[in-house]
Amino acid sequence: MPTSATGTSAIKRSTGRPRPRHARVGARGFTLLEMLVVIAIIGIVTAGVLISFTLTGHDPALKTESRRLQALMRYAHDQAELQTRDYGIVFTRHGYEFLVYSVRRNLWRAVGEDPALRRRRLPSGLRFEVVVDARKIVLRNHISQDPKALAPQVMLYSSGDLSSFEITLDRESTGRSVTLRENKDGKLILTRRAGSSS
Repeated sequence: MPTSATGTSAIKRSTGRPRPRHARVGARGFTLLEMLVVIAIIGIVTAGVLISFTLTGHDPALKTESRRLQALMRYAHDQAELQTRDYGIVFTRHGYEFLVYSVRRNLWRAVGEDPALRRRRLPSGLRFEVVVDARKIVLRNHISQDPKALAPQVMLYSSGDLSSFEITLDRESTGRSVTLRENKDGKLILTRRAGSSS
């Protein structure tokens, strides 16, 4: 069997001539057409998912944020009873923060010792509407930096009572919303409303 210059045997083609060592059978790249077809398929699938979200009213950010607020309010309500301290929530149009009443200082302050109750900002496109004691609250764009002006709109009392409230989180562009309120059994419940698909 003939050998190459390096001492290894050369592979012969059917013609009997040695095949170059760098050649591989069936090795080839993707054509531009194949790449375009794959990109088009990915685009169609993505568009289909987005359309299905729009038609079915599925809004992951709205769902996540409303459930987070519900869980945090339950947690703060429990802390108020355990610590016998009044808690509250101050809302802006696009965020909220939990407050605790300091008897010693005679004012409301942020709950800095508990990172779970830190200030939070809503994802883009979501906003709050708050009704307390059947009156709609005019929400500011930012939380006041003046400690003496800091006051919650919704109260979570150490006695276990809550303010009478409706907190609505909605998607500005579609009108979809979720409303959080207390039911007659004292539980925090979420009510969803589907809006237009515009």
